[in-house]
Amino acid sequence: MQVSQMYQATKTKKNTAPEKTGKSTDSIELSSFGKELSIARKAVADAPEVREAKVADIKAAMQSGTYDLSMDRLADKLVDRYFG
Repeated sequence: MQVSQMYQATKTKKNTAPEKTGKSTDSIELSSFGKELSIARKAVADAPEVREAKVADIKAAMQSGTYDLSMDRLADKLVDRYFG
């Protein structure tokens, strides 16, 4: 997808009423997709690389012997992630 398509940067608005100074101004509008993409990128940038609480929970379950890893469930998740 082209950047100009995402942000619709090539669209300008014409002023219908001339300003008192006689100068016109150009403006751009971000598409809703562009706005959402910007919010998503910021959220990803702000998120920690490793979710420490999740890792600690899994380690504790593995050490206590209560961590259940279903191969069928794992296979389903891998298929969904990469092919679904």
